[in-house]
Amino acid sequence: MTVGRATLRFYLGDCLTVLPRLEPASIGTVVTSPPYNIGIKYRSYQDDLPRKDYLNWSDSWLRAVSHVMQPEASLFLNVGAKPTDPWVPLEVAQVARRFFKLQNTIHWVKSIAIDREAAGQGAGLDRDVAVGHYKPINSDRFVNDCHEFIFHFTPGGRTRLDRRAVGVPYQDRSNIKRWASAGEGLRCRGNTWFIPYDTIQSRDRDRPHPASFPPRVPDQCLRLHGLDRAGVVLDPFMGLGSTAIAAARLGLDFVGIEMDPHYLQEAVERVKASVDA
Repeated sequence: MTVGRATLRFYLGDCLTVLPRLEPASIGTVVTSPPYNIGIKYRSYQDDLPRKDYLNWSDSWLRAVSHVMQPEASLFLNVGAKPTDPWVPLEVAQVARRFFKLQNTIHWVKSIAIDREAAGQGAGLDRDVAVGHYKPINSDRFVNDCHEFIFHFTPGGRTRLDRRAVGVPYQDRSNIKRWASAGEGLRCRGNTWFIPYDTIQSRDRDRPHPASFPPRVPDQCLRLHGLDRAGVVLDPFMGLGSTAIAAARLGLDFVGIEMDPHYLQEAVERVKASVDA
């Protein structure tokens, strides 16, 4: 598929079969979210493997991804958990350590409560606020889980980033003089990103995949890496195509792999609709 100046290639199949067919060192950026192995009901994947099998599988696909990444590439790896099994993302990160350096850890915040008094007068709040969406947890042992990890891995740990591409304005403009890197009044956003899901009317129609991130997540990852050096973008677990949508909107070439034909078709349609919009 060609969208403007970007070429998007979609592969139906298992990423362990498709990745070896890609050219070595051909990928500049990877943004993906593999199955978490926490019992999510996918159409074509068993998400409750024995932990050893799941980590061995993670080793296999991470190794395959490392072979197609360029020396200065970035892998943004989103992994979530559940209250009764919080170690999944950390154990996957340990597996990735065999092939990459952990350069940054980003906390994707999906819902947040802000106390007006704690925020201070500069925040401009006239009341306490709670914004975003989360899956409620009915338990007297656990609090609601409102965040997920996005691990930023690179081959050598020295990949240069465009930090102000996802920067935020200084609240107090007098602070600009304190930092030589202030640029045009923007500071680094940091490693806490508040990105809520869009409000939907129908789960089956609007978000039929059980575990997908909104396009703004890969959009910020790609901008942070740097659009001028993002190269070809890869998502080996494409799902509904959020990374494809972000890449297409930014004019970046893309390679997506999805093993479920229903999700693949849905992703293609969503990319077309997003670009047309």
